[in-house]
Amino acid sequence: MADKKATKQAAEVKTLEQLHKELAAKRAYLTETLRGHRAGELQNVRVLGKTRKEIARLLTAINAAEQEEGEK
Repeated sequence: MADKKATKQAAEVKTLEQLHKELAAKRAYLTETLRGHRAGELQNVRVLGKTRKEIARLLTAINAAEQEEGEK
């Protein structure tokens, strides 16, 4: 398990604007995926959970960046 974490790439440093744009894109993707799921078109429902987790990670990064910016 520790080997997987060690082999992952380091997180990129992104600006708040980039994070907000990525968040908007992920939310739009989640909306489309949910629509597909309701229509019975979605093949892999794990995408929903994965996308929600990515949104949560982005929100965490945005909050951390805003707090850091506020401290300066």
